[in-house]
Amino acid sequence: MNYQFRTAVQLLELCQRHQISIAEATIQSEIETGSLSREEIEHRMLTYYGRMKEAVHAGLKITERSRSGLSGGDSRRVLTHSQGTSVSALGSIFEKSIAYALAVLETNAAFGRIVATPTAGSAGICPACLLTWQEARESSDETTSRGLFTAAGIGKIIGHGACFSGAQGGCQAEVGSACSMAAAAICELDGGTPEQAINAAGLALQNTLGLICDPIGGYVEAPCTMRNGLYGLHAFGAAAISLSGVQSVVPFDEVVGALREVGNKMPRIYKETSEGGLATTPTGLLFKPTKRACASGSCN
Repeated sequence: MNYQFRTAVQLLELCQRHQISIAEATIQSEIETGSLSREEIEHRMLTYYGRMKEAVHAGLKITERSRSGLSGGDSRRVLTHSQGTSVSALGSIFEKSIAYALAVLETNAAFGRIVATPTAGSAGICPACLLTWQEARESSDETTSRGLFTAAGIGKIIGHGACFSGAQGGCQAEVGSACSMAAAAICELDGGTPEQAINAAGLALQNTLGLICDPIGGYVEAPCTMRNGLYGLHAFGAAAISLSGVQSVVPFDEVVGALREVGNKMPRIYKETSEGGLATTPTGLLFKPTKRACASGSCN
């Protein structure tokens, strides 16, 4: 096996030895261990990216609140605001990226199809970042979808060294992982080296450590939706910092180790139980499903 890796150190050594990108290393790894040809692998990823874009566009059309009342129509509001006269000082692209991430989570809440990257609760970050990048760079679906291979390579390292589950590691494992994966993808798509892409992943992930998973009412809607919108911007920031030449003090593998440590020590009430955080605020408790509602099939 010439293209297998479990750590960032191994991935970088592989990229340097073969003079390839993280995306290419991930493709070669899949070819080596799977049964699909390169063309089939690339076509499958292109299909996934197409479905991500569909989830964004579907969410932007939603105008009604979800069954829980926690989400729905917000992505459309943000997108409309991005096209108005009082747009943020950072510009319309800033706001559109937020809208795209919100849209995916609203599609999920409306029982639409999404692509978990790496989970349903963090599924808006990679699509929002990649679609925003594609529109800004006027790039093709084929080129943009290669960023998903970069993201997958980073995700593979996180999966081996820590976890993606909010029930196991808190929201740092979900939104944190997605943010890290998206940062690396954007960095490499913008011409960053494997070292810079991994550095971007580390910068993004370390600034999500300790993020709890406290879904209001037990639904994957709030605060999940807003965290997707805001941490997508975080990914862009991490990529920009890395491309500027600024290095993370702590290497990526050690950041993943810290993610594992914090997740293991995090109290159970902050791990997708809805027994702490925003879920148990006075307002949050108003959305707690009743036994009657659950018996009638109204709970997610």
